[in-house]
Amino acid sequence: MTDRESFWYRLDPRYRLILCDIWGVIHNGRQLYPGAQERLLHWRADGRCVVLITNAPRPAEAVQAQLARIGLSDDAWDAIASSGEAGVEALSNIGRPVGFVGTSSDRAILEARNVAISDDDGFRDVVCSGFEEGRFDVQDYRAELERMVERGVTFHCLNPDRVVDYGGTMLPCAGALADVYEAMGGHVIWYGKPFRTIYDYALAHGGHPPTEEVLAVGDGLQTDMLGAAWMGFDAIFVSGGIHAGKPFPEDFAASHGLGDWRPTAVVERL
Repeated sequence: MTDRESFWYRLDPRYRLILCDIWGVIHNGRQLYPGAQERLLHWRADGRCVVLITNAPRPAEAVQAQLARIGLSDDAWDAIASSGEAGVEALSNIGRPVGFVGTSSDRAILEARNVAISDDDGFRDVVCSGFEEGRFDVQDYRAELERMVERGVTFHCLNPDRVVDYGGTMLPCAGALADVYEAMGGHVIWYGKPFRTIYDYALAHGGHPPTEEVLAVGDGLQTDMLGAAWMGFDAIFVSGGIHAGKPFPEDFAASHGLGDWRPTAVVERL
């Protein structure tokens, strides 16, 4: 048995609910990481509940379809909690068309879930799932973001991630545009990690266990780790994901006012 396998087999049995990140932990957007599916299946065989928790700006069924295409078995998880799902629920209750920034495929997914997209500039809310196809420079959006700030438009960010590793290529995410919008003085509503809404949704799938029975697993410092710390969860930091093998920052807790919090363990991969 390798050291990596030995670590996971010794995982404390008190963790009855595992909140596992997807992108950067289970796959890289193109293929599964070696051993990831086996690790999820092992957790479930141990009687643990596995909820995949992701900042994907799409509803759960779209995330499930992507995982199936990559090759992840439905038997490897119990439920999926996505920031897109949380956003769709909120946007569906607005009662008026919203603006949209993102890919045409994401727009189609939202419209299929009855989110009305405006075709003019009269909207008071705009939903951002990410960058448009072939338009990956934040500066290309600055003028239109400034106009929306001037009009008092509320910016709904369906993916708080700033960047993602897509098969070895770093691509910007919706959170990068939301940062600019806030810096301009605009109002942003964030869906997904590290914010509480997505964790409440995930905990409901896991039967609302006590905090000490929850383990968060992820590769994002500002999303997975910060969210776990804010929620009071133990966490395992996967260093081989978005931060490309860098060690966990020694000043992470101090820089975020987290006392002496730090992840329970640091691993390179599942």
